[in-house]
Amino acid sequence: MSRLFIINPNSSETVTQGIDHAVTPLRALGVTIECLTLAEGPPGIETQAQADEVVTPLLRLAADLEDDAAGFVIACFGDPGLHALRDRTAKPVLGIQECAVMTALTLGQRFGVIAILPASIPRHLRAFGAMGVTNRLAGDRALGLGVAALADEDATLARMIEVGGLLRDTDGADVLIMGCAGMARFRAPLEHALGMPVVEPCQAATATAIGRIALNQSHKIRDSHAG
Repeated sequence: MSRLFIINPNSSETVTQGIDHAVTPLRALGVTIECLTLAEGPPGIETQAQADEVVTPLLRLAADLEDDAAGFVIACFGDPGLHALRDRTAKPVLGIQECAVMTALTLGQRFGVIAILPASIPRHLRAFGAMGVTNRLAGDRALGLGVAALADEDATLARMIEVGGLLRDTDGADVLIMGCAGMARFRAPLEHALGMPVVEPCQAATATAIGRIALNQSHKIRDSHAG
């Protein structure tokens, strides 16, 4: 059976488990979803250099999975290897950052991003500029917590509520994006605390991928009359 593979490009099984839990409601739509961890990845992807370094092993893993794949989701906010993998396969390939932004634009006028570290923000801004959506960006603020530190759920949620409140009240965001796959489990309590829509990027990308699979829609046009 073909499966939608969600690839976590860091080596944290805890992050992968959080992603798996976050996408559970989407399993009811009938597509088999499998969440995988890239063993060669760093414990967390926090810099541009780390994002670039995972591209080659990520492409290698995707190539190994190609025959069994209905599609791929790259589960790192920053979408490392997104365009390279689209170049390699005609199957749907979605990045969680790109899909999170596109989803947020349908839920509010101005989106705010909760980043993990200040060093992550320039990487985000380059991506938003390339997407042409900076005029809808209210702000991008960092928790000051690395991926590993997100394991402390009480401290992380308290800080996310604090930063989300600043994005809402100071920057004017009316929808929030959680800017790291490691935040997956915090969407519901964050929405409840702040009273505004929150986009969990892995859910956004998985929902989009399932739609593409159902519609047999690809970024590469395949000639149905060939042969």
